[in-house]
Amino acid sequence: MLTGKKAGLRARHEEDIPVLRTELHNDVVNAARASGRPWRPMSPDAKNPLFAADDEDEGRVEFSVVELDGGTLIGTATLWGIDTHNRSAHIGIGLLPSARGKGYGTDVVGTLCHYGFVVRGLQRLQIETLADNAAMLGSAERNGFVREGVLRSSAWVLGEFLDEVLLGLLVKDWKPDA
Repeated sequence: MLTGKKAGLRARHEEDIPVLRTELHNDVVNAARASGRPWRPMSPDAKNPLFAADDEDEGRVEFSVVELDGGTLIGTATLWGIDTHNRSAHIGIGLLPSARGKGYGTDVVGTLCHYGFVVRGLQRLQIETLADNAAMLGSAERNGFVREGVLRSSAWVLGEFLDEVLLGLLVKDWKPDA
């Protein structure tokens, strides 16, 4: 397990999937805002590729996020779009509603940076998030990410186009204990 100050990133367990499906996927508004795809219902026994980790996919690493104090599941963390030639990847996180606003996001982004830069030897990490996602923007910026641009009206979310902010962090600019 990779550990931050408050949270740990561990392999996805089978028993995590129903919790993540209920807490993250079944919250239609949050799920639609977090994904680049339209929300659709899912049968209880369906294998959801968003939550079922694929150990064979070299371009994506899925983690479950747990509290260090007690091991309670509090969300997901993903390094995706891993490009081994250009040594870059994207970061994504999703916290359960009960874990939001408690500083876990900043800790999880920092731990993903450690994984990307130290464990994987990447040069660049990138985050794309909706322009009104103050929590993710704050978590990214507290970890040294720089706003590199705005993708105007690039995300179709629940009947409207929204702006996305593109943030990047280079390994040379990363400060591990930011």
